[in-house]
Amino acid sequence: MYYAHSTEQADRSDWHVLQDHLTKAAALAGTFAERFGSSKAATLAGLLHDLGKYNPDFARRLEGAPIRVDHSTAGAAIVRDMAKGDDGLIAELIAYGIAGHHAGLPDRLGDVASLESRIAGFDHQTLDPIWRTEIYPDATGLLPSFDWQKDRLAFQLSLLGRMIFSCLVDADFKDTEKYYASIGDLTVDRDWPFLQEALPRLIAGFDRHMQSFGRQESGINRLRSEILDHVRAKAGDKPGLFTLTVPTGGGKTLASLGFALDHARRHGHRRIIYAIPYTAIIDQTARIFQSLLGEDIVLEHHSAIEMETLDAARPPEGKGKLRLAMEDWSAPVVVTTNVQLFESLYAARPARVRKLHNIAGSIIILDEAQTLPRPLLTPVTWMLEALARDYGCTIVLCTATQPALDKARFPAGHPTGLDLQSRELAPDPARLAAALKRVTLRHGGAMTDDDLIADLAGTAQGLVIVNSRKHALALFRAAWAAGLDGAMHLTTRLYPAHRRDVLDRIKQSLANEAPCRLIATSLVEAGVDLDFPRVWRAEAGLDQIAQAAGRCNREGKRPPAESLVTVFSAPVNPPPREIAALSRDMARMMDKHEDLFSPQAMADFFGEVYWRVGADGLDAKKILPDFRIGSGMTNFAYRSVAEKFRMIDSTMVPVIIARDELAREAVKRLAIKEIPSGKLARQLQPYTVQIPSKARARLQSCGHVSFIAEKFRADQFAVLQTASLYDPEVGLLWEDAEYLGMEDTII
Repeated sequence: MYYAHSTEQADRSDWHVLQDHLTKAAALAGTFAERFGSSKAATLAGLLHDLGKYNPDFARRLEGAPIRVDHSTAGAAIVRDMAKGDDGLIAELIAYGIAGHHAGLPDRLGDVASLESRIAGFDHQTLDPIWRTEIYPDATGLLPSFDWQKDRLAFQLSLLGRMIFSCLVDADFKDTEKYYASIGDLTVDRDWPFLQEALPRLIAGFDRHMQSFGRQESGINRLRSEILDHVRAKAGDKPGLFTLTVPTGGGKTLASLGFALDHARRHGHRRIIYAIPYTAIIDQTARIFQSLLGEDIVLEHHSAIEMETLDAARPPEGKGKLRLAMEDWSAPVVVTTNVQLFESLYAARPARVRKLHNIAGSIIILDEAQTLPRPLLTPVTWMLEALARDYGCTIVLCTATQPALDKARFPAGHPTGLDLQSRELAPDPARLAAALKRVTLRHGGAMTDDDLIADLAGTAQGLVIVNSRKHALALFRAAWAAGLDGAMHLTTRLYPAHRRDVLDRIKQSLANEAPCRLIATSLVEAGVDLDFPRVWRAEAGLDQIAQAAGRCNREGKRPPAESLVTVFSAPVNPPPREIAALSRDMARMMDKHEDLFSPQAMADFFGEVYWRVGADGLDAKKILPDFRIGSGMTNFAYRSVAEKFRMIDSTMVPVIIARDELAREAVKRLAIKEIPSGKLARQLQPYTVQIPSKARARLQSCGHVSFIAEKFRADQFAVLQTASLYDPEVGLLWEDAEYLGMEDTII
């Protein structure tokens, strides 16, 4: 008898029978793929994924022999031989997935780790023929009935391959987890309720919450009620792509949630995924949703805690693999980031791709859609279109500054646009923009830090937004040195739980009319609910200027003429090259519009940007050409694409800051092998700061950061050891990693 996993029991009485694992994983994978019509393909992947364990050498390895056995290539080689015709293309997709179910999806061609090289080196004689009497794979009828697009066939197939891979990986994880839990070697992570079963109480709770505000007949609240009613009335519209264009302060977050709940009830969607550009506001949104819907409904997942290095020759197996497993997004409502969503959709690693099949049949709300990175915009829009067309998703592009992605705005044949005609959810965006105009925009010209400090000194409450963490830190220190009362600092140097506390202090100061001078980066522009009487914004694109203006006179309680948004240049701290280019794009179209914050002005601005960048610049990393079909065969560079598709150019990695008791206790639990890493990562994600990978490496080499429980959790959990490097006012200071923390230099 052959086994999939073993224990210390010499009599093998509790070993995991291979036939049992393959058939159960296959059934589970097939169930996961039902939503997109690929059950047969996913079932076949599940049946063959561990076929290489029918190798007698693998059996000896389980018994303790010090030998290495590649058990992931056998199924990939066999499945390609089994299928013919159109089924052959799908069999190739399955082969990528089987070959990569431990180390990650490979490229078709390339080095020794490529799919072609591995299959070419596979020896069929290593398999015991008994496998044919224990499992019965069917390689017919594999092609799903998609609306196949001739010009996007390769892309559609590449995404299908990743989705089948997701079903396989999650099924393999879950069946293996169930086995180890049954023998007491592992605790199972939480189970979530189904959205459709919970919807009646969720909608009832949402209605009660909205009714508690009453129906005021004047001002902003009347407009918010009108927007909510109009948006919810559109919930019966056909699923697909939508826009929701609501000025800042118009209540679009709750309106989009109300639409999603009603739309899911009408059309049977399985979950709601709310994607946000920055981790800075994910806490705020998650807290709102959890208070409305319940903590048992909402998963907050933004952490990049995962294994950074992976030895393809010795990928983790069994319990080791399970301890590295991350979220599967089976929650009814997921609040995440654009980075987590889109980098997962283009990922190759099992831990990241595992959740993708749960995106099928979801409502995806992209909050602050204007922040989608332009160098990746075409791969992003192709992905959104495919999810809507082939995977039953509804996509809502939700923002005050709509990025003009309607294909009617692009030249004929341009690859980037989406079909968004007549798909606006809000009532008359132009009228709403005029009705919710609450600020006066002025240009301050060049301003030094001393000029900004002097302006801040002249107002009790003011917000300055700059383009870098470095400038924000320098300006905050200048404000502190000048003795400005109520000076505060808010950037991604602070871990999320700390940012939440700072935001609460800011809101309390604003409400009490106490001094509050906030210096921040652009993280405050995307949905952070702040209301300052004055705002200064370093030069940027029109969309960012408009978002900054949304933090000024947000509730409309002050005259617009007195609510000034000053745009300035900072000669000593010039903007990054891309932001400088966006500022020039804005300058070219400024004279065309009386109101620069109108929807038409915003559309013209993005038109300027797309014209400047050109079609090639919207797929600057050449993602789409890496998926090709020729001579009836696929040539997909999954691994290479995953390495290139980065929404943030510099590789950012997490450092855990265990300053409070909850974080310290979670760090201690890392030493308990039986607790899944995904559960601990969920607890620790509010305590992480993302920093450049090179900076973390320096911190580690100097002894300021250590990987905890590295023996069985690998390099997933990097924890700050030098507490003084985390300043309670400004956050993590990593730039001088070669030097000891300040308190450690005192003799």
